[in-house]
Amino acid sequence: MDWNAEIRGQLETHWTRQLRSRLDGLTDEEYFWEPVPGMWAVRPADGGFVCDFAIPPPEPAPVTTIAWRLGHVIVLLEAGLERFGHPPVDFASFRYAGTAAAALEQLDTAYHAWVGGVAGLGVAGLAEPAGPPGSMLADWSTAGIVLHTQRELLHHSAEIALLRDLYRAGLR
Repeated sequence: MDWNAEIRGQLETHWTRQLRSRLDGLTDEEYFWEPVPGMWAVRPADGGFVCDFAIPPPEPAPVTTIAWRLGHVIVLLEAGLERFGHPPVDFASFRYAGTAAAALEQLDTAYHAWVGGVAGLGVAGLAEPAGPPGSMLADWSTAGIVLHTQRELLHHSAEIALLRDLYRAGLR
């Protein structure tokens, strides 16, 4: 069995049949919509945009906007691309999109690079350690990181779809 193809297939099916089409027509108003007080969001700051976050996150975690969820997924994909030779990124320094259209461009670019990078691993590459000895990823396999990243994409895209449904239902 080609586990690499199986793992990619799950993500590619979700992307083409569920996620990407659900994001078509996303407006800036929806992207920044904060239906409840205290939400984590992407906000203007210092001529750009920043994403609310804390390490460790508070318990319970705040409700997050579509912009936050898209930013989170994009950063996870981009951070994973470091494994494939891309520059490192993190939640604090990432250049978050200030519009829905720019966020979707970032997502499309990160997704296609991610799928290409995972494909290039082959089956053997999935079994390799995710990071060098002594790093925080040293105990993870590359497959573990790939599956974690894809789980996050599946999880947050379902939340984005729900927020879009609530927005369209007029709960604003």
